[in-house]
Amino acid sequence: MKFTIPIRTVSTLNAREHHHARARRVKAEREATAWAWKMWGPRRGSGWDYPITVTFTRIAPRLLDDDGCVAAMKAARDQVADELGLPNDRDPRVQWRYAQKKGGVREYAVLVEIT
Repeated sequence: MKFTIPIRTVSTLNAREHHHARARRVKAEREATAWAWKMWGPRRGSGWDYPITVTFTRIAPRLLDDDGCVAAMKAARDQVADELGLPNDRDPRVQWRYAQKKGGVREYAVLVEIT
């Protein structure tokens, strides 16, 4: 099962932003993830056959280092965990994976695959 979130992710490890700006960005990323989930189809917490693997693929013109890639998709991960009906993203029934793909100029998105 796949769906795409049309967001531009930034590495929060290197971002120098005010805490209010960060809160607005995280809220917008979580809302975009929730809308993409609703468009995709399954209802919140619908019967999943655990264990599952969730792979986030960041698409952007420039690649990040490994830890920056993981940090950039934290808001999306939190929202996917919420949509799966999990109490938090530390649930051992879900394995989280990350990848990157070089996109075109001004092409930003996150591809989510659940297997």
